[in-house]
Amino acid sequence: MGSFAFVKYLRPLFGHQLPRRSVPAALRRKDHPNVQLYCTSKEKRRPEAQSRKSSQREEPAFPKSVFAAGTAKRTADFLKRRAGTGTDPEQAGGLSRDRASFRGEIPERPLSAPEWRKLKESSSSPERFEVRMMALMLAAEADVNIAKSLLAYVAMEKGEVPYMLLLRYLALCVSGGHHSEVLDTYDVMRSCFKALDSGAYSLLIKGFGQTERWREALVMLEEMKKVIMPSPRNYGDAIAGAFLHGDGETGWMLYGELLELRLTPNQDTWQCLFENASTEHQQRHRLADVLTYMRENQVYPEEPLARSIKAWFESLPDEKWRGRFSSVDSSGRCRGCRAELESIELTEEEYAQLRHRVMTHVIEGRDVFNKTTPEELESFKSFVKKSPAFDVIVDGLNVASVSPKGPKSQTLLAVVSELRDQGLNVLVLGRKHMLRPSWNWDRHDIHQIRQRSLCFFTENISEDDPFLLYAALHSGNHCNFVSRDLMRDHKACLPDGATRRLFFKWQRGHQLVVQGYVPGKKVRFQRALRCDTVIQSTGAAWHVPYDEDGAERSTYEVPQRWLCLTKEQQ
Repeated sequence: MGSFAFVKYLRPLFGHQLPRRSVPAALRRKDHPNVQLYCTSKEKRRPEAQSRKSSQREEPAFPKSVFAAGTAKRTADFLKRRAGTGTDPEQAGGLSRDRASFRGEIPERPLSAPEWRKLKESSSSPERFEVRMMALMLAAEADVNIAKSLLAYVAMEKGEVPYMLLLRYLALCVSGGHHSEVLDTYDVMRSCFKALDSGAYSLLIKGFGQTERWREALVMLEEMKKVIMPSPRNYGDAIAGAFLHGDGETGWMLYGELLELRLTPNQDTWQCLFENASTEHQQRHRLADVLTYMRENQVYPEEPLARSIKAWFESLPDEKWRGRFSSVDSSGRCRGCRAELESIELTEEEYAQLRHRVMTHVIEGRDVFNKTTPEELESFKSFVKKSPAFDVIVDGLNVASVSPKGPKSQTLLAVVSELRDQGLNVLVLGRKHMLRPSWNWDRHDIHQIRQRSLCFFTENISEDDPFLLYAALHSGNHCNFVSRDLMRDHKACLPDGATRRLFFKWQRGHQLVVQGYVPGKKVRFQRALRCDTVIQSTGAAWHVPYDEDGAERSTYEVPQRWLCLTKEQQ
């Protein structure tokens, strides 16, 4: 059933003509090297010359960082396997079987009204038959002509087509790229319904953006603003439509409006900008601003976008750029060009700003006394001020639990001894129940810990993280801390995104995590790389961390792969 015939058939059923609409003239325009050891082991690492060729993926000779992309997923999978609760292969295949089963419920060809009537009568839920059938067609990406025959049947039976049914049909047309059907459905909906919801506008903006009537998508964007803030996806679809039809200036205008509304662009939108931008100097500045935005907001491109960035740089006719996909070694150097990347260490100004914000919003915040008492906090502050600056703070209870074998005090003693043997001034934060002798808390071990470090034991109901942060930030920018706690709750207390990113940068550069300790073996720590994982440039080079295809990265993790772009000297 053709699109024209479909609309011609429906029009008499709606009882009036579909209006023609014009556009306002005003709108015509795998590598995981991100880690460094922190231990006293005198073992020498293998010389770099013995590593594999740079064209191959290097296997890291050191533990993966807790902040490395995919670590959380691997840890969760390991714990599931150890507990015997791994993913059931049959369960994993359930989705595909469901799709196959609902494809079986969809007719293989367009049906006549009597055939649809008979199918509905045999349905287990005849009252929702039409909506459910259209939803199945959408999920199965069914032939649009089958969907048209269903609408024709509904129109004959009821004299009208319900809004939600048309909306699902519209989604099927948009997802399948059936442009003429999208235009016809819009005309039907506008003539039959007083107003459209945001879901319909979202579909229409995307659908119209792919047609010669793409400028009408801009009108719809304005209409949508009267009801709700358009999403980044809505703007992205409008931008894509503008570039598709050669109106780059309108595309950039919409991108600027998107940023003014403080919306975060989608990866597809950035990819559209790089794939459609010319090599003119104005465009170069605009795309440099895109990369700067991603740096300042700590946004990482996904691999398709990274490839588009690489292709655009290499297309510049008067500048010979070379792009390669690389990683960073343990010293903070790019394996592709051997350049040293930006340090993870905070500047004095950044450190002072972070310290002030943490002290104000975390240590002295309104909810801090839900976790301690004013007297205990003041006692700890006095203790820290009277003590020499610490080199490392140990979250005692957290660290003591890293090994499932042996008494907890034995694990904590081994960690403290390893740090103390480096000549570091160590502070151990614990809770008072650790002072009561038990199998987990051996009296002799605790005595040795107190001999080799300064200790502060809080009340058992107190949370020790605010104490750890206070001691670490009070001691200075050199001070590290040992804990598996990722401090997400405390980062969330900070007042703005810039401060939270600063906290994350400090955390990645100062947090040590015990690497799989076994009693009797040497204690080894994992920590973040010495370089900052952000987009960075020196003028003659760009380094862009990106997410590999298929990678599952938690919000507190950073990518391990880099796009290295270098400009040849003229």
